[in-house]
Amino acid sequence: MQPYKIVIGLEVHTQLLTKTKLFSGCVNRFNPDAPNTQTDPVTIGMPGTLPVMNRKAFLLSLRTAMALNCQIARQTKWDRKQYFYPDLPKGYQISQFDLPFSHDGYLEIDTDLSDEIKRVRINRAHLEEDAGKNMHDESGRGGDSLVDLNRAGTPLLEIVSEPDLNSAYEARRYLEEMRLLLTYIGVSDCNMQEGSLRCDANVNLHITNDAGETIATPIVEIKNMNSIRGVEAAIAYEAKRQYKHWQKTGERIENTPKQTRGWDADKGTTFAQRGKEEASDYRYFPDPDLVPVTVSEELIAEIHSQLPEFPQAKTIRFQKEHQLSAYDSSVIIEQGRLFADYFETLAQTCGDSKLAANWLTQEVLRELNERDLSIDQFFITASVLGTILKRIVDEVIANKGAREIFTHLCETPDSIAVEADIDRLIEEKGLQLVTDTGALEGIIDAVIDRNEKVVADVKGGKQQAVGPLIGQVMKELKGADPKTVRSMLIERILAR
Repeated sequence: MQPYKIVIGLEVHTQLLTKTKLFSGCVNRFNPDAPNTQTDPVTIGMPGTLPVMNRKAFLLSLRTAMALNCQIARQTKWDRKQYFYPDLPKGYQISQFDLPFSHDGYLEIDTDLSDEIKRVRINRAHLEEDAGKNMHDESGRGGDSLVDLNRAGTPLLEIVSEPDLNSAYEARRYLEEMRLLLTYIGVSDCNMQEGSLRCDANVNLHITNDAGETIATPIVEIKNMNSIRGVEAAIAYEAKRQYKHWQKTGERIENTPKQTRGWDADKGTTFAQRGKEEASDYRYFPDPDLVPVTVSEELIAEIHSQLPEFPQAKTIRFQKEHQLSAYDSSVIIEQGRLFADYFETLAQTCGDSKLAANWLTQEVLRELNERDLSIDQFFITASVLGTILKRIVDEVIANKGAREIFTHLCETPDSIAVEADIDRLIEEKGLQLVTDTGALEGIIDAVIDRNEKVVADVKGGKQQAVGPLIGQVMKELKGADPKTVRSMLIERILAR
């Protein structure tokens, strides 16, 4: 048992899916190959320019806050956050300080303690404009630093949790659930590699000494993490580092300022960057160019009515309504809302939810991964695949025959298949199940006659030895049902 309690609060920053930036009509998209081409006079703060709020960004923010069970402020305002850095051409960032548009929400996660569900409180979610991106020469030779302002002005939602997380695992689960929720409600693509989802972790320890006194170590904010696994690894490392540091220095939160540290994923270590700024250092004041925003009850009701079913609720429903296991449900849900929608159409079409789940999480997911496709790009629609699986359910074809049709469709992706094509392919390929035992008897007897050793093994009690004989029969009679063939083989062998 570790001699301390880890205390973690996360600041999640997610870029919103808008066509234009937060306060100007400048295009908003990820474009690293053409730096500094997506800027305009408002973004770079040219004299005489005035910001205009992006209504879509604010509505997406409200949608997110409601999904996170936040209280919505009826009036919110904009503030200027002053700091000077190359990625902020105006010398300030338009953000929200003392009157954010939402506060006091929560997100529930599972923990590393059996099946316990933890409610992580959310202090606030506020909207602000993103800064540009600095790129430094890290070769150690003192090269140039470059600035790309394409990202500057992008609508950025900051979601700040309370320090309710107590392990690196819980932090990972919080981020996984957050990313899943944000993609389900369609506010962000949450691509961490492209920077549309970023996270800063505030970490310190509560250590109980021999006298029973609880000592809090100084808070460290960890930055530069570009993956959820990276966040988990950074927190785990930082907790151990802080404990060793405290053993040497005895530093406490009350007498040591907060520090910002970076994360070096290659070395697996955090490193000191600078002292952490306080709110007073930013010299916040209300932005004089933007009017406060009033949120009506009617708008809240309208957005609430448009919210989709959330991932956690969908997971529970899949287990109850479709009789799926917790594992199968989670695999489907975690692939995203469109993947879950595909499953529901598939299950409804074929009439067997378990069969649909098996095919989707195995055959379909393998094809998607191999071809680097998302489910909405997949060329076999849910209704077409559902028709194939319905033929299995109706005992028209065997599972093997269904795989042959599926493989054929995957090998001809440019030809769009429709439901009517399935029955044609079944007939052309001779895949119909042969249920007439008379047609099977001759082939089965011939196969038995050719395999005296296997017959002796089966008669000796090794029924699993019949496997190769099943294959031989199936090769000669494509539409034979494997279960029927196995049963008849054993029966006729034992009767000899």
